[in-house]
Amino acid sequence: MTIDQIYTRFLSCSTVSTDTRTISENCMFFALKGENFNGNKFASEALKKGASFCIVDELEYAVDERYILTANVLNTLQQLATQHRKQLNTPIIALTGSNGKTTTKELINAVLSQKYNTIATKGNLNNHIGVPLTLLELTKDTEIGIVEMGANHQKEIEFLCTIALPDYGLITNFGKAHLEGFGGVEGVIKGKSELYVHLKQQHKTIFINETDTLQIKQAGDYDDIIKFGNDISLEHAPPYFNITFNTSEIKSKLTGIYNFNNICAAIAIGSHFGVPDEAIVSGIETYVPKNNRSQLIEKNNLNIILDAYNANPTSMLAALQNLQIQEHTRKIAILGDMFELGKEASQEHQAIVDFVGDLDVDSVIFVGRHFYKTNSNAAKIRFFETFEDLKSKVSELELDNALLLIKGSRGMALERVLDLV
Repeated sequence: MTIDQIYTRFLSCSTVSTDTRTISENCMFFALKGENFNGNKFASEALKKGASFCIVDELEYAVDERYILTANVLNTLQQLATQHRKQLNTPIIALTGSNGKTTTKELINAVLSQKYNTIATKGNLNNHIGVPLTLLELTKDTEIGIVEMGANHQKEIEFLCTIALPDYGLITNFGKAHLEGFGGVEGVIKGKSELYVHLKQQHKTIFINETDTLQIKQAGDYDDIIKFGNDISLEHAPPYFNITFNTSEIKSKLTGIYNFNNICAAIAIGSHFGVPDEAIVSGIETYVPKNNRSQLIEKNNLNIILDAYNANPTSMLAALQNLQIQEHTRKIAILGDMFELGKEASQEHQAIVDFVGDLDVDSVIFVGRHFYKTNSNAAKIRFFETFEDLKSKVSELELDNALLLIKGSRGMALERVLDLV
Protein backbone atom coordinates (compact mmCIF):
# COMPACT_ATOMS: atom_id res chain seq x y z
CA MET A 1 0.00 0.00 0.00
CA THR A 2 1.39 3.43 -0.91
CA ILE A 3 1.87 6.26 1.57
CA ASP A 4 -0.91 8.17 -0.22
CA GLN A 5 -3.32 5.30 0.34
CA ILE A 6 -2.30 5.04 4.00
CA TYR A 7 -2.75 8.80 4.33
CA THR A 8 -6.32 8.54 3.04
CA ARG A 9 -7.08 6.04 5.77
CA PHE A 10 -5.30 8.19 8.35
CA LEU A 11 -7.60 11.09 7.49
CA SER A 12 -10.59 8.94 8.39
CA CYS A 13 -9.14 8.22 11.84
CA SER A 14 -9.43 10.29 14.99
CA THR A 15 -5.76 10.10 16.00
CA VAL A 16 -2.76 7.77 16.07
CA SER A 17 -1.36 5.56 18.82
CA THR A 18 1.79 3.54 19.42
CA ASP A 19 0.70 2.07 22.75
CA THR A 20 -2.26 -0.26 23.37
CA ARG A 21 -2.62 1.26 26.85
CA THR A 22 -3.73 4.55 25.27
CA ILE A 23 -5.93 3.33 22.42
CA SER A 24 -8.87 5.59 21.60
CA GLU A 25 -11.87 4.88 19.40
CA ASN A 26 -11.19 5.05 15.64
CA CYS A 27 -7.44 5.60 15.98
CA MET A 28 -4.66 4.28 13.74
CA PHE A 29 -2.25 2.02 15.63
CA PHE A 30 1.42 1.83 14.67
CA ALA A 31 3.01 -1.46 15.76
CA LEU A 32 6.48 -0.15 16.52
CA LYS A 33 9.35 -2.42 17.52
CA GLY A 34 12.05 -1.97 20.14
CA GLU A 35 14.87 -3.96 21.65
CA ASN A 36 12.51 -5.63 24.10
CA PHE A 37 9.10 -5.50 22.40
CA ASN A 38 7.34 -6.17 19.11
CA GLY A 39 4.25 -4.05 18.53
CA ASN A 40 3.00 -6.43 15.85
CA LYS A 41 2.03 -8.81 18.64
CA PHE A 42 -0.35 -6.21 20.08
CA ALA A 43 -2.09 -5.23 16.86
CA SER A 44 -5.14 -7.43 17.42
CA GLU A 45 -5.48 -6.06 20.94
CA ALA A 46 -5.45 -2.51 19.53
CA LEU A 47 -8.34 -3.40 17.19
CA LYS A 48 -10.32 -4.94 20.03
CA LYS A 49 -9.88 -1.71 22.02
CA GLY A 50 -11.25 0.45 19.21
CA ALA A 51 -8.52 1.11 16.65
CA SER A 52 -9.71 1.21 13.05
CA PHE A 53 -6.42 0.32 11.39
CA CYS A 54 -3.11 -1.21 12.44
CA ILE A 55 0.16 -0.55 10.64
CA VAL A 56 2.26 -3.75 10.86
CA ASP A 57 5.42 -5.01 9.19
CA GLU A 58 5.22 -8.77 9.70
CA LEU A 59 3.06 -10.72 7.26
CA GLU A 60 1.71 -13.21 9.80
CA TYR A 61 -0.15 -10.44 11.64
CA ALA A 62 -1.85 -8.93 8.57
CA VAL A 63 -4.92 -11.18 8.67
CA ASP A 64 -7.57 -8.86 7.19
CA GLU A 65 -8.06 -5.43 5.56
CA ARG A 66 -7.82 -3.62 8.90
CA TYR A 67 -4.11 -4.50 9.03
CA ILE A 68 -1.91 -2.45 6.71
CA LEU A 69 1.31 -4.28 5.88
CA THR A 70 4.38 -2.11 5.32
CA ALA A 71 8.10 -2.77 5.00
CA ASN A 72 8.86 -0.87 8.22
CA VAL A 73 6.36 0.60 10.67
CA LEU A 74 8.67 3.34 11.95
CA ASN A 75 9.53 4.52 8.43
CA THR A 76 5.84 4.58 7.59
CA LEU A 77 5.09 6.69 10.68
CA GLN A 78 7.78 9.17 9.66
CA GLN A 79 6.70 9.31 6.01
CA LEU A 80 3.07 9.74 6.98
CA ALA A 81 3.98 12.64 9.29
CA THR A 82 5.86 14.42 6.51
CA GLN A 83 2.99 13.82 4.10
CA HIS A 84 0.54 15.32 6.61
CA ARG A 85 2.83 18.27 7.28
CA LYS A 86 3.09 18.98 3.52
CA GLN A 87 -0.65 18.71 2.97
CA LEU A 88 -1.52 21.17 5.73
CA ASN A 89 1.49 23.46 5.14
CA THR A 90 1.21 24.73 8.71
CA PRO A 91 4.10 27.03 9.73
CA ILE A 92 6.49 24.94 11.80
CA ILE A 93 8.93 26.31 14.39
CA ALA A 94 11.68 23.84 15.28
CA LEU A 95 13.97 24.19 18.26
CA THR A 96 16.90 22.25 19.62
CA GLY A 97 19.85 22.91 21.93
CA SER A 98 21.80 21.36 24.78
CA ASN A 99 19.77 22.91 27.60
CA GLY A 100 16.37 24.50 28.03
CA LYS A 101 14.64 23.02 24.98
CA THR A 102 11.47 21.91 26.70
CA THR A 103 11.09 25.03 28.85
CA THR A 104 11.67 27.27 25.82
CA LYS A 105 9.18 25.27 23.79
CA GLU A 106 6.57 25.65 26.53
CA LEU A 107 7.25 29.39 26.80
CA ILE A 108 6.94 29.88 23.03
CA ASN A 109 3.68 27.95 23.06
CA ALA A 110 2.40 29.96 26.04
CA VAL A 111 3.05 33.18 24.12
CA LEU A 112 1.84 32.15 20.65
CA SER A 113 -1.31 30.49 22.00
CA GLN A 114 -2.42 33.92 23.21
CA LYS A 115 -3.21 34.71 19.57
CA TYR A 116 -3.03 31.48 17.58
CA ASN A 117 -4.30 27.92 17.59
CA THR A 118 -1.08 26.05 18.28
CA ILE A 119 0.21 22.50 18.61
CA ALA A 120 3.45 21.86 20.51
CA THR A 121 5.51 18.79 21.33
CA LYS A 122 4.10 17.10 24.42
CA GLY A 123 6.62 16.81 27.22
CA ASN A 124 9.96 15.91 25.69
CA LEU A 125 8.72 13.61 22.88
CA ASN A 126 11.42 15.05 20.67
CA ASN A 127 13.05 12.09 18.91
CA HIS A 128 12.53 10.13 15.68
CA ILE A 129 9.21 8.87 17.05
CA GLY A 130 8.05 11.91 19.03
CA VAL A 131 8.54 14.40 16.18
CA PRO A 132 6.29 12.45 13.77
CA LEU A 133 3.66 12.00 16.47
CA THR A 134 3.64 15.77 17.06
CA LEU A 135 3.21 16.48 13.36
CA LEU A 136 0.34 14.02 13.11
CA GLU A 137 -1.53 16.05 15.74
CA LEU A 138 -1.73 19.01 13.39
CA THR A 139 -5.22 19.78 12.08
CA LYS A 140 -6.57 22.17 9.48
CA ASP A 141 -7.32 24.53 12.37
CA THR A 142 -3.72 24.56 13.65
CA GLU A 143 -2.12 27.90 12.82
CA ILE A 144 1.41 27.24 14.14
CA GLY A 145 3.24 24.05 15.13
CA ILE A 146 6.12 24.09 17.64
CA VAL A 147 8.38 21.05 17.34
CA GLU A 148 11.14 20.24 19.81
CA MET A 149 14.05 18.23 18.45
CA GLY A 150 16.42 16.29 20.68
CA ALA A 151 19.59 14.50 19.66
CA ASN A 152 22.49 12.59 21.17
CA HIS A 153 24.55 12.08 18.02
CA GLN A 154 25.34 13.84 14.78
CA LYS A 155 22.99 13.68 11.76
CA GLU A 156 19.95 13.21 14.05
CA ILE A 157 18.80 16.84 13.86
CA GLU A 158 19.40 16.73 10.10
CA PHE A 159 17.12 13.69 9.87
CA LEU A 160 14.39 15.22 12.05
CA CYS A 161 14.43 18.30 9.83
CA THR A 162 13.70 16.14 6.78
CA ILE A 163 10.61 14.87 8.60
CA ALA A 164 9.31 18.18 10.01
CA LEU A 165 10.48 20.54 7.24
CA PRO A 166 10.57 23.56 9.60
CA ASP A 167 9.96 27.12 8.41
CA TYR A 168 11.63 28.67 11.47
CA GLY A 169 14.36 27.46 13.79
CA LEU A 170 15.98 28.23 17.12
CA ILE A 171 18.93 26.71 18.98
CA THR A 172 18.75 27.46 22.70
CA ASN A 173 22.49 26.97 23.31
CA PHE A 174 25.49 24.70 22.85
CA GLY A 175 26.52 22.90 26.02
CA LYS A 176 28.26 19.82 27.39
CA ALA A 177 25.39 17.41 26.83
CA HIS A 178 25.54 13.92 25.28
CA LEU A 179 29.30 14.25 24.82
CA GLU A 180 29.64 10.50 24.42
CA GLY A 181 27.32 10.30 21.41
CA PHE A 182 28.40 13.56 19.79
CA GLY A 183 32.11 12.94 20.27
CA GLY A 184 32.89 15.98 22.43
CA VAL A 185 31.84 19.61 22.55
CA GLU A 186 32.76 20.32 18.94
CA GLY A 187 30.53 17.43 17.95
CA VAL A 188 27.68 18.93 19.95
CA ILE A 189 28.06 22.25 18.14
CA LYS A 190 28.19 20.59 14.74
CA GLY A 191 25.24 18.32 15.49
CA LYS A 192 22.93 21.03 16.82
CA SER A 193 23.92 23.36 13.97
CA GLU A 194 22.39 20.91 11.51
CA LEU A 195 19.20 22.89 12.14
CA TYR A 196 20.89 26.03 10.82
CA VAL A 197 22.20 24.13 7.80
CA HIS A 198 18.74 22.83 6.91
CA LEU A 199 17.04 26.21 7.31
CA LYS A 200 19.64 27.95 5.17
CA GLN A 201 19.40 25.32 2.44
CA GLN A 202 15.63 25.71 2.37
CA HIS A 203 15.78 29.53 2.58
CA LYS A 204 13.87 29.58 5.86
CA THR A 205 14.12 31.80 8.96
CA ILE A 206 16.54 31.53 11.88
CA PHE A 207 15.92 33.10 15.30
CA ILE A 208 19.20 33.68 17.08
CA ASN A 209 20.27 35.20 20.39
CA GLU A 210 22.72 37.91 19.38
CA THR A 211 24.40 37.80 22.80
CA ASP A 212 25.63 34.27 21.98
CA THR A 213 28.70 34.83 19.82
CA LEU A 214 29.13 31.10 19.15
CA GLN A 215 25.64 30.86 17.68
CA ILE A 216 26.24 33.94 15.56
CA LYS A 217 29.40 32.30 14.23
CA GLN A 218 27.64 29.01 13.50
CA ALA A 219 24.77 30.70 11.67
CA GLY A 220 27.28 32.51 9.46
CA ASP A 221 26.42 34.95 6.73
CA TYR A 222 22.71 34.52 6.03
CA ASP A 223 20.11 37.11 5.15
CA ASP A 224 17.08 35.65 6.96
CA ILE A 225 18.17 35.83 10.59
CA ILE A 226 16.04 37.48 13.27
CA LYS A 227 18.28 38.50 16.16
CA PHE A 228 17.12 39.14 19.71
CA GLY A 229 18.42 39.60 23.24
CA ASN A 230 20.19 42.94 23.43
CA ASP A 231 17.05 45.02 23.90
CA ILE A 232 15.69 42.96 26.81
CA SER A 233 16.79 43.57 30.41
CA LEU A 234 16.69 41.44 33.53
CA GLU A 235 16.18 42.22 37.20
CA HIS A 236 16.78 39.56 39.84
CA ALA A 237 13.81 39.20 42.18
CA PRO A 238 14.59 36.11 44.27
CA PRO A 239 13.55 33.39 43.89
CA TYR A 240 12.39 34.56 40.46
CA PHE A 241 13.43 37.34 38.09
CA ASN A 242 11.68 40.09 36.15
CA ILE A 243 12.18 41.09 32.53
CA THR A 244 11.62 44.39 30.77
CA PHE A 245 11.12 44.62 27.01
CA ASN A 246 9.86 47.66 25.13
CA THR A 247 7.86 49.37 27.89
CA SER A 248 6.47 46.15 29.40
CA GLU A 249 7.56 44.28 32.52
CA ILE A 250 7.22 40.54 33.02
CA LYS A 251 7.16 39.04 36.51
CA SER A 252 8.16 35.48 35.70
CA LYS A 253 7.48 32.34 37.72
CA LEU A 254 10.85 30.95 36.73
CA THR A 255 13.91 30.61 38.91
CA GLY A 256 17.40 30.58 37.45
CA ILE A 257 18.99 33.31 35.38
CA TYR A 258 19.66 30.52 32.87
CA ASN A 259 15.97 30.84 31.95
CA PHE A 260 16.45 34.47 30.87
CA ASN A 261 17.50 33.54 27.33
CA ASN A 262 14.60 31.08 27.11
CA ILE A 263 12.14 33.88 27.85
CA CYS A 264 13.93 36.22 25.43
CA ALA A 265 13.39 33.66 22.67
CA ALA A 266 9.68 33.43 23.45
CA ILE A 267 9.37 37.23 23.41
CA ALA A 268 11.19 37.48 20.07
CA ILE A 269 9.11 34.78 18.39
CA GLY A 270 5.88 36.19 19.82
CA SER A 271 6.77 39.67 18.55
CA HIS A 272 7.63 38.34 15.10
CA PHE A 273 4.23 36.69 14.84
CA GLY A 274 2.41 39.84 15.93
CA VAL A 275 1.43 38.83 19.46
CA PRO A 276 0.70 42.10 21.33
CA ASP A 277 3.11 42.97 24.14
CA GLU A 278 0.42 42.63 26.81
CA ALA A 279 -0.40 39.14 25.54
CA ILE A 280 3.28 38.18 25.59
CA VAL A 281 3.42 39.33 29.22
CA SER A 282 0.33 37.31 30.05
CA GLY A 283 1.63 34.17 28.36
CA ILE A 284 4.97 34.22 30.18
CA GLU A 285 3.62 35.29 33.57
CA THR A 286 1.08 32.47 33.62
CA TYR A 287 3.65 29.83 32.72
CA VAL A 288 4.63 27.74 35.74
CA PRO A 289 7.37 25.12 35.28
CA LYS A 290 6.56 21.49 35.99
CA ASN A 291 7.84 17.97 35.32
CA ASN A 292 10.90 18.34 37.58
CA ARG A 293 12.22 21.34 35.64
CA SER A 294 13.11 24.36 37.79
CA GLN A 295 10.09 23.70 39.97
CA LEU A 296 9.77 25.61 43.23
CA ILE A 297 8.21 23.47 45.93
CA GLU A 298 7.52 24.10 49.60
CA LYS A 299 7.51 20.99 51.77
CA ASN A 300 7.53 20.94 55.55
CA ASN A 301 10.14 23.57 56.43
CA LEU A 302 12.04 23.34 53.16
CA ASN A 303 12.03 25.49 50.02
CA ILE A 304 13.02 23.19 47.17
CA ILE A 305 14.29 23.88 43.65
CA LEU A 306 13.44 20.61 41.93
CA ASP A 307 15.47 20.49 38.71
CA ALA A 308 15.90 16.75 38.54
CA TYR A 309 14.64 16.01 35.04
CA ASN A 310 18.16 15.93 33.60
CA ALA A 311 21.68 17.29 34.01
CA ASN A 312 24.92 17.89 32.18
CA PRO A 313 28.01 19.92 33.17
CA THR A 314 26.65 23.15 31.66
CA SER A 315 23.22 22.97 33.28
CA MET A 316 24.70 21.77 36.60
CA LEU A 317 26.97 24.83 36.84
CA ALA A 318 24.07 27.13 35.95
CA ALA A 319 21.86 25.59 38.64
CA LEU A 320 24.59 25.94 41.27
CA GLN A 321 25.24 29.56 40.33
CA ASN A 322 21.53 30.23 40.69
CA LEU A 323 21.51 28.59 44.12
CA GLN A 324 24.38 30.79 45.26
CA ILE A 325 22.59 34.08 44.44
CA GLN A 326 19.34 33.13 46.14
CA GLU A 327 18.44 34.96 49.34
CA HIS A 328 18.17 32.30 52.01
CA THR A 329 19.89 31.67 55.32
CA ARG A 330 20.83 28.07 54.46
CA LYS A 331 21.52 26.66 51.02
CA ILE A 332 22.02 22.98 50.30
CA ALA A 333 22.40 21.01 47.07
CA ILE A 334 21.80 17.32 46.41
CA LEU A 335 23.44 16.52 43.08
CA GLY A 336 23.33 13.27 41.13
CA ASP A 337 25.58 11.82 38.46
CA MET A 338 25.62 13.26 34.94
CA PHE A 339 25.29 10.57 32.27
CA GLU A 340 26.39 10.19 28.62
CA LEU A 341 29.67 12.04 29.08
CA GLY A 342 31.83 9.23 27.73
CA LYS A 343 35.57 9.53 28.26
CA GLU A 344 35.10 12.99 29.79
CA ALA A 345 32.90 11.74 32.63
CA SER A 346 35.63 11.62 35.27
CA GLN A 347 36.99 15.05 34.40
CA GLU A 348 33.58 16.74 34.28
CA HIS A 349 32.39 15.28 37.58
CA GLN A 350 35.62 16.34 39.30
CA ALA A 351 35.19 19.84 37.84
CA ILE A 352 31.76 20.15 39.48
CA VAL A 353 33.18 18.96 42.83
CA ASP A 354 36.01 21.48 42.58
CA PHE A 355 33.55 24.24 41.70
CA VAL A 356 31.33 23.71 44.74
CA GLY A 357 34.36 23.74 47.01
CA ASP A 358 34.49 27.53 46.63
CA LEU A 359 30.73 28.04 46.34
CA ASP A 360 28.86 30.09 48.94
CA VAL A 361 26.51 27.31 50.02
CA ASP A 362 26.24 25.44 53.32
CA SER A 363 26.31 21.86 52.15
CA VAL A 364 26.57 19.78 48.97
CA ILE A 365 25.59 16.12 48.84
CA PHE A 366 26.78 14.13 45.82
CA VAL A 367 25.01 10.92 44.82
CA GLY A 368 26.15 8.34 42.28
CA ARG A 369 29.09 6.24 41.25
CA HIS A 370 30.73 8.93 39.12
CA PHE A 371 30.74 11.55 41.86
CA TYR A 372 31.75 8.91 44.41
CA LYS A 373 35.04 8.44 42.54
CA THR A 374 35.97 12.14 42.80
CA ASN A 375 37.99 13.80 45.55
CA SER A 376 37.47 16.77 47.85
CA ASN A 377 38.65 17.90 51.28
CA ALA A 378 35.86 20.43 51.70
CA ALA A 379 34.00 19.84 54.97
CA LYS A 380 30.68 20.86 53.43
CA ILE A 381 30.78 18.03 50.85
CA ARG A 382 29.47 14.50 51.38
CA PHE A 383 29.44 11.58 48.94
CA PHE A 384 27.03 8.66 48.60
CA GLU A 385 27.63 5.97 46.02
CA THR A 386 23.96 5.06 45.56
CA PHE A 387 20.57 6.55 46.26
CA GLU A 388 19.96 3.82 48.81
CA ASP A 389 23.08 4.93 50.70
CA LEU A 390 21.72 8.49 50.75
CA LYS A 391 18.32 7.26 51.88
CA SER A 392 19.79 5.42 54.85
CA LYS A 393 21.68 8.52 56.03
CA VAL A 394 19.24 11.31 55.16
CA SER A 395 18.43 11.98 58.83
CA GLU A 396 22.07 12.99 59.37
CA LEU A 397 22.10 15.66 56.66
CA GLU A 398 20.39 18.46 58.62
CA LEU A 399 18.19 19.64 55.78
CA ASP A 400 15.82 21.63 58.01
CA ASN A 401 15.01 25.27 57.20
CA ALA A 402 17.03 25.27 54.00
CA LEU A 403 16.74 26.14 50.35
CA LEU A 404 17.41 22.78 48.73
CA LEU A 405 18.51 22.30 45.10
CA ILE A 406 17.91 18.81 43.69
CA LYS A 407 19.55 18.11 40.34
CA GLY A 408 20.85 15.08 38.45
CA SER A 409 20.53 13.13 35.22
CA ARG A 410 17.25 11.39 34.43
CA GLY A 411 18.66 7.99 35.27
CA MET A 412 19.33 9.14 38.85
CA ALA A 413 15.62 9.94 39.41
CA LEU A 414 16.48 12.35 42.22
CA GLU A 415 12.87 13.49 42.52
CA ARG A 416 12.76 10.55 44.93
CA VAL A 417 14.44 12.85 47.44
CA LEU A 418 11.03 14.48 47.93
CA ASP A 419 9.87 11.30 49.67
CA LEU A 420 12.77 11.56 52.13
CA VAL A 421 12.29 15.12 53.40
